[in-house]
Amino acid sequence: MDWTPNKITTLRVLVGFAAVALFGNGTWANLAAVVLTVASIALDALDGHLARKKQMATPLGAQLDILGDRMIENMFFTYFAVVGMVSFWLPVLFFARGAATDFLRGLAQKAGHSGWGANAMFETPWGRALVASRWSRGLYAALKCACFCYLGLELALTRGPVALLGTIASETHLTIRAIAQILTWSTAAFCLLRGLPVLLEGWHFFASEAVAAQARKSSAEPA
Repeated sequence: MDWTPNKITTLRVLVGFAAVALFGNGTWANLAAVVLTVASIALDALDGHLARKKQMATPLGAQLDILGDRMIENMFFTYFAVVGMVSFWLPVLFFARGAATDFLRGLAQKAGHSGWGANAMFETPWGRALVASRWSRGLYAALKCACFCYLGLELALTRGPVALLGTIASETHLTIRAIAQILTWSTAAFCLLRGLPVLLEGWHFFASEAVAAQARKSSAEPA
């Protein structure tokens, strides 16, 4: 089969679904889920690399990649929130941030701008660096991978009756939990930081659309 970036994006979402489905079904299922989590993040890097190398990048592919990111983030954080390993507000934050930035990206695309390249919606160098640069995307992917894998390993090794390590000292448990909180909220903070340029620079697209909508409404009203 001829693999395209869009097919790889679809595959990584399916792998992510499989990982989340395995979590909580026993120690070895949890460990298998961690392996699939790493595979899902690796596929995220692969689809972009393939798109650039073979010059197969398209606006549709970019939107599909963003959709895949949102699905993966929300799946994992929602699961870990449901089982009590992260705050309920963490998936809420990711969902709200994703909805807001994707809405503004949609308005920018309607106005003829893309998320990358010469016609990108970002006008400032810091905006392009935070959102579209390889180091930013790579660091964000690494943070998510570390976060999801750490929580998965914690689930497999220390939580529940089938945990591999069994009973551990309370001090050790507190340390493990503290590291989990640092990882998850560091990931959330960087997620918000990367969304900031979209919110700030995308706002004028919203304002322009509001003005255009008002103009259409006024022209439609009878004299």
